[in-house]
Amino acid sequence: MKQILAAVLFLISSQVNSETLYVTLEKDNALAVVDPIAGKLLKTIAIGQRPRGIVLSKDQQQLYIATSDDDTIQIIDINTLKAVGTLPSGEDPETFAMNPSGDQLYVSNEDDSLVTVIDINNAKAIKTIPVGVEPEPVTVSPDEKWVVSASEATNMVHWINRKTLTVEDNTLVDPRPRGLSFSADSKRLWVTSEMGGTVTVLDVASRTKVKTINFEIPGVSADKIQPVGIIVDKENHWALVALGPANRVALINAQSLEVENYFLVGQRVWNLAFSPDQKRVYSTNGVSNDISIIDLNLMKVTKSIAVGRYPWGLVVK
Repeated sequence: MKQILAAVLFLISSQVNSETLYVTLEKDNALAVVDPIAGKLLKTIAIGQRPRGIVLSKDQQQLYIATSDDDTIQIIDINTLKAVGTLPSGEDPETFAMNPSGDQLYVSNEDDSLVTVIDINNAKAIKTIPVGVEPEPVTVSPDEKWVVSASEATNMVHWINRKTLTVEDNTLVDPRPRGLSFSADSKRLWVTSEMGGTVTVLDVASRTKVKTINFEIPGVSADKIQPVGIIVDKENHWALVALGPANRVALINAQSLEVENYFLVGQRVWNLAFSPDQKRVYSTNGVSNDISIIDLNLMKVTKSIAVGRYPWGLVVK
Protein backbone atom coordinates (compact mmCIF):
# COMPACT_ATOMS: atom_id res chain seq x y z
CA MET A 1 0.00 0.00 0.00
CA LYS A 2 2.82 2.38 0.89
CA GLN A 3 4.52 1.65 -2.45
CA ILE A 4 1.33 2.45 -4.36
CA LEU A 5 0.83 5.67 -2.41
CA ALA A 6 4.43 6.69 -3.05
CA ALA A 7 4.02 6.02 -6.76
CA VAL A 8 0.84 8.10 -6.91
CA LEU A 9 2.48 10.98 -5.04
CA PHE A 10 5.48 10.81 -7.36
CA LEU A 11 3.21 10.92 -10.40
CA ILE A 12 1.26 13.90 -9.03
CA SER A 13 4.49 15.71 -8.18
CA SER A 14 5.88 15.07 -11.66
CA GLN A 15 2.75 16.44 -13.27
CA VAL A 16 2.71 19.52 -11.05
CA ASN A 17 6.39 20.29 -11.64
CA SER A 18 6.53 19.40 -15.32
CA GLU A 19 6.67 22.02 -18.02
CA THR A 20 7.41 22.00 -21.72
CA LEU A 21 8.99 24.60 -23.99
CA TYR A 22 8.01 24.96 -27.64
CA VAL A 23 10.62 26.80 -29.71
CA THR A 24 10.32 27.89 -33.35
CA LEU A 25 13.41 27.21 -35.48
CA GLU A 26 13.45 29.78 -38.25
CA LYS A 27 16.09 28.15 -40.47
CA ASP A 28 15.04 24.53 -39.87
CA ASN A 29 11.35 25.19 -40.65
CA ALA A 30 10.69 23.24 -37.49
CA LEU A 31 9.42 23.27 -33.92
CA ALA A 32 11.62 22.09 -31.05
CA VAL A 33 10.02 20.50 -27.98
CA VAL A 34 12.14 20.87 -24.86
CA ASP A 35 11.97 19.60 -21.29
CA PRO A 36 13.64 22.47 -19.39
CA ILE A 37 13.58 20.66 -16.05
CA ALA A 38 15.53 17.70 -17.41
CA GLY A 39 17.47 20.09 -19.64
CA LYS A 40 17.04 18.20 -22.87
CA LEU A 41 15.56 18.41 -26.35
CA LEU A 42 12.69 15.92 -26.59
CA LYS A 43 11.91 16.09 -30.30
CA THR A 44 11.85 18.29 -33.37
CA ILE A 45 8.96 18.34 -35.84
CA ALA A 46 8.75 19.85 -39.31
CA ILE A 47 6.24 22.68 -39.73
CA GLY A 48 5.78 25.53 -42.22
CA GLN A 49 8.29 27.84 -43.85
CA ARG A 50 10.26 30.28 -41.67
CA PRO A 51 8.38 29.94 -38.37
CA ARG A 52 8.85 32.81 -35.94
CA GLY A 53 6.05 34.08 -33.66
CA ILE A 54 4.33 31.48 -31.47
CA VAL A 55 1.37 31.68 -29.07
CA LEU A 56 -0.28 29.05 -26.86
CA SER A 57 -4.08 28.87 -26.97
CA LYS A 58 -6.00 29.82 -23.83
CA ASP A 59 -6.92 26.17 -23.11
CA GLN A 60 -3.27 25.15 -23.76
CA GLN A 61 -4.35 22.57 -26.32
CA GLN A 62 -3.07 24.27 -29.47
CA LEU A 63 -0.08 26.22 -30.68
CA TYR A 64 -0.46 29.08 -33.14
CA ILE A 65 2.71 29.58 -35.17
CA ALA A 66 3.44 32.32 -37.71
CA THR A 67 4.95 30.57 -40.73
CA SER A 68 6.07 33.73 -42.40
CA ASP A 69 6.98 32.47 -45.87
CA ASP A 70 3.67 30.57 -46.10
CA ASP A 71 1.70 33.75 -45.28
CA THR A 72 -0.34 31.93 -42.67
CA ILE A 73 -0.61 30.99 -39.00
CA GLN A 74 -0.40 27.26 -38.55
CA ILE A 75 -2.39 25.49 -35.83
CA ILE A 76 -0.60 22.60 -34.11
CA ASP A 77 -2.36 20.16 -31.77
CA ILE A 78 -0.24 20.15 -28.65
CA ASN A 79 -0.92 16.49 -27.83
CA THR A 80 -0.24 14.98 -31.26
CA LEU A 81 2.09 17.74 -32.54
CA LYS A 82 0.24 17.51 -35.84
CA ALA A 83 -0.98 20.43 -37.95
CA VAL A 84 -4.76 20.67 -37.64
CA GLY A 85 -5.51 23.86 -39.54
CA THR A 86 -4.47 27.39 -40.42
CA LEU A 87 -5.60 30.92 -39.70
CA PRO A 88 -5.57 33.75 -42.28
CA SER A 89 -2.84 36.16 -41.30
CA GLY A 90 -2.16 38.44 -44.23
CA GLU A 91 1.26 38.57 -45.87
CA ASP A 92 4.50 37.71 -44.07
CA PRO A 93 3.28 37.31 -40.47
CA GLU A 94 6.10 37.50 -37.95
CA THR A 95 4.80 38.52 -34.54
CA PHE A 96 1.29 38.38 -33.18
CA ALA A 97 -0.57 38.45 -29.88
CA MET A 98 -3.70 36.89 -28.41
CA ASN A 99 -6.17 38.76 -26.22
CA PRO A 100 -6.56 37.42 -22.65
CA SER A 101 -10.04 36.10 -23.50
CA GLY A 102 -8.41 33.85 -26.09
CA ASP A 103 -10.77 34.49 -29.00
CA GLN A 104 -8.79 36.94 -31.16
CA LEU A 105 -5.29 37.22 -32.60
CA TYR A 106 -3.63 40.44 -33.73
CA VAL A 107 -1.00 39.97 -36.43
CA SER A 108 1.64 42.41 -37.66
CA ASN A 109 1.88 42.56 -41.46
CA GLU A 110 5.19 44.32 -41.92
CA ASP A 111 5.12 44.66 -45.72
CA ASP A 112 1.61 46.11 -45.81
CA SER A 113 1.74 48.42 -42.75
CA LEU A 114 -1.28 46.67 -41.28
CA VAL A 115 -2.47 44.80 -38.21
CA THR A 116 -4.79 41.92 -39.10
CA VAL A 117 -7.43 40.90 -36.55
CA ILE A 118 -8.37 37.21 -36.58
CA ASP A 119 -11.47 35.62 -35.07
CA ILE A 120 -9.99 32.35 -33.80
CA ASN A 121 -13.25 30.43 -33.38
CA ASN A 122 -14.38 31.17 -36.92
CA ALA A 123 -10.87 31.06 -38.43
CA LYS A 124 -11.57 34.35 -40.16
CA ALA A 125 -9.82 37.70 -40.57
CA ILE A 126 -12.38 40.25 -39.44
CA LYS A 127 -10.46 43.51 -39.91
CA THR A 128 -7.22 45.07 -41.08
CA ILE A 129 -6.01 48.19 -39.28
CA PRO A 130 -3.60 50.63 -40.99
CA VAL A 131 -0.64 51.53 -38.79
CA GLY A 132 2.86 52.88 -39.35
CA VAL A 133 5.53 51.62 -41.72
CA GLU A 134 6.94 48.16 -40.97
CA PRO A 135 4.90 47.18 -37.91
CA GLU A 136 6.45 44.35 -35.95
CA PRO A 137 5.80 43.97 -32.21
CA VAL A 138 2.18 43.77 -31.08
CA THR A 139 0.63 43.12 -27.68
CA VAL A 140 -2.67 43.33 -25.79
CA SER A 141 -3.16 44.93 -22.37
CA PRO A 142 -4.24 42.52 -19.62
CA ASP A 143 -7.41 44.59 -19.06
CA GLU A 144 -8.14 44.19 -22.81
CA LYS A 145 -8.57 47.90 -23.34
CA TRP A 146 -5.65 48.28 -25.77
CA VAL A 147 -4.05 46.48 -28.66
CA VAL A 148 -0.66 48.11 -29.22
CA SER A 149 1.43 47.86 -32.37
CA ALA A 150 4.83 49.46 -32.93
CA SER A 151 6.21 50.35 -36.34
CA GLU A 152 9.94 50.03 -36.92
CA ALA A 153 10.31 52.61 -39.69
CA THR A 154 8.14 55.33 -38.15
CA ASN A 155 9.48 54.75 -34.60
CA MET A 156 6.00 54.92 -33.21
CA VAL A 157 3.66 53.06 -30.86
CA HIS A 158 0.07 52.85 -32.12
CA TRP A 159 -2.70 52.61 -29.51
CA ILE A 160 -5.63 50.63 -30.92
CA ASN A 161 -8.93 50.62 -29.05
CA ARG A 162 -9.70 46.91 -28.69
CA LYS A 163 -13.47 47.41 -28.86
CA THR A 164 -13.60 49.65 -31.91
CA LEU A 165 -10.37 48.31 -33.50
CA THR A 166 -9.33 51.82 -34.51
CA VAL A 167 -6.12 53.72 -33.74
CA GLU A 168 -6.80 56.26 -31.01
CA ASP A 169 -3.34 57.63 -30.34
CA ASN A 170 0.34 57.40 -31.32
CA THR A 171 3.48 57.82 -29.23
CA LEU A 172 6.94 58.49 -30.62
CA VAL A 173 9.68 56.22 -29.24
CA ASP A 174 13.37 55.59 -29.95
CA PRO A 175 14.49 54.10 -33.30
CA ARG A 176 13.29 50.68 -34.46
CA PRO A 177 10.93 49.44 -31.71
CA ARG A 178 11.09 45.64 -31.54
CA GLY A 179 9.42 44.49 -28.32
CA LEU A 180 6.36 45.40 -26.24
CA SER A 181 5.16 44.26 -22.83
CA PHE A 182 2.46 45.57 -20.51
CA SER A 183 2.73 45.43 -16.75
CA ALA A 184 0.16 43.05 -15.22
CA ASP A 185 -1.93 45.98 -13.95
CA SER A 186 -2.04 47.50 -17.47
CA LYS A 187 -0.67 50.79 -16.13
CA ARG A 188 2.67 50.76 -17.94
CA LEU A 189 3.91 49.70 -21.36
CA TRP A 190 7.54 48.74 -21.90
CA VAL A 191 8.99 49.32 -25.39
CA THR A 192 12.40 48.15 -26.63
CA SER A 193 14.24 50.07 -29.35
CA GLU A 194 16.74 47.95 -31.26
CA MET A 195 18.68 50.75 -32.96
CA GLY A 196 18.21 53.23 -30.15
CA GLY A 197 19.72 50.74 -27.69
CA THR A 198 17.08 51.69 -25.11
CA VAL A 199 13.88 50.70 -23.35
CA THR A 200 11.13 53.30 -23.00
CA VAL A 201 8.59 52.95 -20.20
CA LEU A 202 5.24 54.58 -21.03
CA ASP A 203 2.36 55.59 -18.78
CA VAL A 204 -0.71 53.97 -20.33
CA ALA A 205 -3.29 56.48 -19.05
CA SER A 206 -1.54 59.43 -20.67
CA ARG A 207 0.40 57.51 -23.34
CA THR A 208 3.48 59.54 -22.37
CA LYS A 209 7.04 58.63 -21.44
CA VAL A 210 7.91 57.82 -17.83
CA LYS A 211 11.58 57.02 -18.42
CA THR A 212 14.10 55.95 -21.04
CA ILE A 213 16.46 53.23 -19.80
CA ASN A 214 19.98 52.89 -21.22
CA PHE A 215 22.42 49.97 -20.98
CA GLU A 216 26.17 49.87 -20.39
CA ILE A 217 28.01 46.55 -20.43
CA PRO A 218 31.76 46.46 -19.72
CA GLY A 219 33.63 45.17 -22.76
CA VAL A 220 30.61 45.42 -25.08
CA SER A 221 30.41 48.29 -27.57
CA ALA A 222 27.20 50.33 -27.68
CA ASP A 223 26.40 49.25 -31.25
CA LYS A 224 26.10 45.63 -30.06
CA ILE A 225 23.41 46.51 -27.49
CA GLN A 226 20.22 46.02 -29.47
CA PRO A 227 17.15 45.46 -27.23
CA VAL A 228 14.50 43.19 -28.76
CA GLY A 229 12.31 40.83 -26.69
CA ILE A 230 11.01 41.98 -23.30
CA ILE A 231 8.93 40.44 -20.51
CA VAL A 232 7.63 41.79 -17.18
CA ASP A 233 6.71 39.50 -14.29
CA LYS A 234 3.21 39.35 -12.82
CA GLU A 235 4.30 40.97 -9.56
CA ASN A 236 5.79 43.92 -11.46
CA HIS A 237 9.10 43.30 -9.75
CA TRP A 238 11.35 42.52 -12.72
CA ALA A 239 11.55 43.36 -16.39
CA LEU A 240 13.95 41.32 -18.51
CA VAL A 241 15.26 42.46 -21.88
CA ALA A 242 17.00 40.46 -24.62
CA LEU A 243 19.90 42.56 -25.89
CA GLY A 244 20.50 40.87 -29.25
CA PRO A 245 24.17 40.66 -30.37
CA ALA A 246 25.33 41.85 -26.93
CA ASN A 247 24.57 38.24 -25.94
CA ARG A 248 23.08 39.44 -22.67
CA VAL A 249 19.72 39.57 -20.94
CA ALA A 250 19.29 42.69 -18.80
CA LEU A 251 17.48 42.55 -15.47
CA ILE A 252 15.61 45.77 -14.63
CA ASN A 253 13.96 46.60 -11.34
CA ALA A 254 10.41 47.38 -12.48
CA GLN A 255 9.83 49.72 -9.54
CA SER A 256 12.99 51.83 -9.59
CA LEU A 257 13.43 51.42 -13.38
CA GLU A 258 17.15 50.80 -12.86
CA VAL A 259 19.25 48.05 -14.44
CA GLU A 260 20.40 45.64 -11.73
CA ASN A 261 22.13 42.82 -13.58
CA TYR A 262 23.19 41.35 -16.92
CA PHE A 263 23.13 37.64 -17.72
CA LEU A 264 25.52 36.26 -20.33
CA VAL A 265 23.52 33.91 -22.58
CA GLY A 266 24.00 32.52 -26.09
CA GLN A 267 24.71 34.47 -29.26
CA ARG A 268 22.13 36.90 -30.68
CA VAL A 269 19.45 36.57 -28.02
CA TRP A 270 16.00 37.23 -29.51
CA ASN A 271 13.06 36.45 -27.24
CA LEU A 272 12.22 35.52 -23.67
CA ALA A 273 9.60 33.63 -21.66
CA PHE A 274 8.97 32.98 -17.98
CA SER A 275 8.47 29.56 -16.47
CA PRO A 276 4.92 29.14 -15.08
CA ASP A 277 6.13 29.89 -11.54
CA GLN A 278 8.19 32.84 -12.86
CA LYS A 279 11.30 31.59 -11.09
CA ARG A 280 13.13 30.98 -14.36
CA VAL A 281 13.50 32.80 -17.67
CA TYR A 282 14.18 31.11 -20.99
CA SER A 283 15.90 32.86 -23.90
CA THR A 284 16.21 31.96 -27.58
CA ASN A 285 19.73 32.52 -28.89
CA GLY A 286 19.57 32.60 -32.68
CA VAL A 287 23.20 32.41 -33.78
CA SER A 288 24.37 29.86 -31.19
CA ASN A 289 21.31 27.68 -31.95
CA ASP A 290 20.39 27.14 -28.31
CA ILE A 291 18.25 28.35 -25.45
CA SER A 292 19.49 29.55 -22.06
CA ILE A 293 17.89 29.05 -18.65
CA ILE A 294 18.18 31.89 -16.13
CA ASP A 295 17.41 31.04 -12.51
CA LEU A 296 15.99 34.18 -10.84
CA ASN A 297 16.49 32.79 -7.33
CA LEU A 298 20.18 32.10 -7.95
CA MET A 299 20.47 35.10 -10.29
CA LYS A 300 22.55 33.20 -12.81
CA VAL A 301 22.38 31.23 -16.05
CA THR A 302 22.21 27.57 -15.11
CA LYS A 303 22.03 25.75 -18.44
CA SER A 304 22.03 26.00 -22.21
CA ILE A 305 20.25 23.50 -24.45
CA ALA A 306 20.97 23.02 -28.15
CA VAL A 307 17.66 23.06 -30.06
CA GLY A 308 18.32 23.59 -33.78
CA ARG A 309 19.04 26.33 -36.28
CA TYR A 310 18.03 29.88 -35.44
CA PRO A 311 15.64 29.56 -32.49
CA TRP A 312 13.35 32.59 -32.55
CA GLY A 313 10.07 32.38 -30.62
CA LEU A 314 9.10 30.33 -27.59
CA VAL A 315 6.17 29.54 -25.30
CA VAL A 316 5.92 27.51 -22.09
CA LYS A 317 3.21 25.04 -21.14
